[in-house]
Amino acid sequence: MRNVRSLETSPASIVAGAHRPGAGRVAVGLLLAAHPAPSAAVTAVITALAATSGRTAAGTALIGAAVLTGQLSVGWSNDLIDADRDVAAARHDKPLATGAVSARTVTVAAGCALAACVPLSLANGWLAGGAHLVGVAAAWAYNLGVKRTVWSWLPYALAFGLLPAFVTLSLPGAPWPRWWASAGAALLGVGAHAANVLPDIDADLAADVRGLPQRGGHHGARTLAAAALAAGSAVLVLGPAGPVGLPARAGLAAACVLSLTVALWPAGRTRAPFLICLALAASDVALLLLRGARLA
Repeated sequence: MRNVRSLETSPASIVAGAHRPGAGRVAVGLLLAAHPAPSAAVTAVITALAATSGRTAAGTALIGAAVLTGQLSVGWSNDLIDADRDVAAARHDKPLATGAVSARTVTVAAGCALAACVPLSLANGWLAGGAHLVGVAAAWAYNLGVKRTVWSWLPYALAFGLLPAFVTLSLPGAPWPRWWASAGAALLGVGAHAANVLPDIDADLAADVRGLPQRGGHHGARTLAAAALAAGSAVLVLGPAGPVGLPARAGLAAACVLSLTVALWPAGRTRAPFLICLALAASDVALLLLRGARLA
């Protein structure tokens, strides 16, 4: 990762220095640079999963705090590493590119969040904390360059796949999660990665960000997202022991139909495939939460 001195002389830092924003604007810019929507979503899902798995209120809060600090560090590092590219692309939605917040401030925030994540994670137990920190490290690796390679999907699969382990290993006896929980979460991560690329795939290719979804173009990215999310649904419905009820079968059939619809969607600029993928991802999250009590 580039050091603070090099970051402070980057185009993003020059813009920030020129504007010298006030404290209120800095606070808002820092929040936006953390990618608040995905950070909050992942934190909320894992906190809810911990609650449904049988953790106490204090234990659930501890897991939520660990996940939140990890997500904040990942979000801030993402904008920090991409600052020069965002300035060149005139990204008005990026606080570092507009000068709403300085590179130094984001560097300090990311470092503090990561430093807090370590003890908060390990407070849940060495195995549980280690699993979570491996996932956070994978997310940082993605930001630091893996996202530009054909292996861009791997950090998502690893980070998401380890989240059920973070929850179950923190329970009494430190049990490992069921295979279907880890596999379903990993597939959800891969699908989320591919779906997240869809709105920005042209800009990514122009900036030479050639992860696995980008290499497949619009059609390939849509197909990967839909297939991974549908496979995640299948694992989460069919994986747990016991009979599969009619509502679950109907829901899985609907997920397969939606997945096929996305894969066969005609070329053209439309947000429909992206929105369908969001619905599929939400369905996978709901399935995972419904099975929270059976994770271990």
